[in-house]
Amino acid sequence: MAGVIQTTVRRSMPAALLLRVRHRSPGLANGLVGGALAAGLGLAAFTVLVMLLWVSSPYPDSGPGGALHVAAALWLLAHGAELVRVDTLSGAPAPMGVPPLLLAVVPVWLLHRAARDTAEGGARDNAPLMPGRTAWAGVVLGYLAVAAPAALYAAGGALRPSWAWTALCVPLIALVAAGTGVWTAYGRPSGPLEQVLGAVLPRGARHLVLGPDGRPGVAARAAAAGATVLVAGGAVLLTVSLGWHLGETRRTFGRLTEGWSGWLAVLLLCVTLLPNAAVWAAAYALGPGFLLGAGVAVTPLGARAAPLLPPFPLMAAVPDPGAGTALHGTVVALPLTAGVVVGWFVGRGSVTGGGRFGVWTTGRTAGAAAFAAGLCGVLMALLAGLAGGPLGTAALARFGPVWWQVGLATAVWLGLTAAATALTVRAWRLRRSYRRGEGRADRVVAPRRRPALPHPPQRERLPRGTWFKRKPGRSAPAPAPVAADEPYLLLDDDGDDDRAHGAPDGLRDFRDLRDGTDPFGLRPRPEPLDDLPTASPPAAPGDTEPRPPA
Repeated sequence: MAGVIQTTVRRSMPAALLLRVRHRSPGLANGLVGGALAAGLGLAAFTVLVMLLWVSSPYPDSGPGGALHVAAALWLLAHGAELVRVDTLSGAPAPMGVPPLLLAVVPVWLLHRAARDTAEGGARDNAPLMPGRTAWAGVVLGYLAVAAPAALYAAGGALRPSWAWTALCVPLIALVAAGTGVWTAYGRPSGPLEQVLGAVLPRGARHLVLGPDGRPGVAARAAAAGATVLVAGGAVLLTVSLGWHLGETRRTFGRLTEGWSGWLAVLLLCVTLLPNAAVWAAAYALGPGFLLGAGVAVTPLGARAAPLLPPFPLMAAVPDPGAGTALHGTVVALPLTAGVVVGWFVGRGSVTGGGRFGVWTTGRTAGAAAFAAGLCGVLMALLAGLAGGPLGTAALARFGPVWWQVGLATAVWLGLTAAATALTVRAWRLRRSYRRGEGRADRVVAPRRRPALPHPPQRERLPRGTWFKRKPGRSAPAPAPVAADEPYLLLDDDGDDDRAHGAPDGLRDFRDLRDGTDPFGLRPRPEPLDDLPTASPPAAPGDTEPRPPA
């Protein structure tokens, strides 16, 4: 044995593991490439934008290396990560955590497209899709593999990412955006969403939310429509306020910078912050308003004087300090309009969204409206939390709306208005259906899982079958039960002969009827005893001819 030479080359553990992953998960490599490509395209877009501004600036304060550091930091800021500025006048680091919502569209859209294309895998028509978990994990891992070096590179610049926020926001955005992409590739099924809601919601509220009559889908569409109306209405309020303070808006451009390159940079910054300002205006119309520093609130009831802030064009739209007037109170028309829109969606769905379940009751309609208002409150709270943040320390520690106040105000405003509107729309659509002659709509009744079979005639049934009852046609049927007084009666079964000779089923059924048996397997009712022939009297001695029966 000492002279035996080992000729088999064993693979190392990493090589064998990579080979196993490649063979068992053919789509994982495509997901890794797609996620890395999405991160690279996002970084390239931010780099091109920052480099163009750096080249056009007449007085750049750093070289190309500093511009690249700023581009990487802005890419992380677009994910919601908070940045820290270290080169301040006081020497203390100052946080900057107001992410421009328009910039967040770039990484979210790239991640969504990468996950969707990876899950589809070039499949067309009825070709099978790639496993959803494989595509999702591959895109997320590939994206984070590029985001980690980018964060390390940005840490060497003037704007450094906060590691806690970076470790939380970047993977969260990647998971959510990639998950929606895979979900879209599979046709947006409702099963995963219902499973998540079933695990999160308490047991007593599951039947109100996850009803089989289409309430989750109707409520989700109504909530999305309500949030869209609120944000769009906020953009209208912002435009009106900027037009009202047009002179102040124009003067701020001259105070900030000089030359067309500086004006272009300020204009681009204002454009990227327009969604943030629209959310601020929506929060103002809802009632809680927004903060311009620690303890400085701006609401329709009044606005306090803000501390000395740098001039900025969008800040010119802030109402003047002082008590609110009747003109400021007209902004309540926005949440009322959003509530009417939510109620209209729910009311229409209460009549047509039930499908085979019929029309919703008034209680279900009001509950769906309340659920839609709650979902809209969650959406607005999320947008309010993303639209604000700190711009420094002390007085600049908080800018923007308070997320929980905005969510609560949205749920209250829209809950009251949407419920009344939904019931009104439901009654109006039902009245129209009555006039058309469609008949009175029934209430929501759960459909029967199995259609009711017609009852056979009242006959004596055979005993119940056993668990291992043989299927008819493969073996001879069980013999009919015999009476107690005929224990040795043998009957011939012609069924096997008919089947062997290929007799049609109708002929066999006819023969069964002729022989007195039932083709449905039921035992025939016994004939009455009066119809039986009576026994003949005994013959007399010597009488050889049979006598007729008496």
